Amino acid sequence: MYWTLELAHKLEDAPWPATRDELIDYAVRSGAPLEVIENLQVLEDEGEIYETMEDIWPDYPRKDDFLFNEDEY
Repeated sequence: MYWTLELAHKLEDAPWPATRDELIDYAVRSGAPLEVIENLQVLEDEGEIYETMEDIWPDYPRKDDFLFNEDEY
């Protein structure tokens, strides 16, 4: 399983919190790339509820990880 910002972005509007099956269903219905669906299928399905993308990809960059000054824009 591998994630990139581009792949993770495809789940940005997913119905969080969600189960693995709900996320797979959303990815299929929204036309996400096959890599997103494959990454979700690799997750262990123990009925776990995922609250955010960070639960799936712990290294998902947060807004704080980017170095820019919002006041400039």
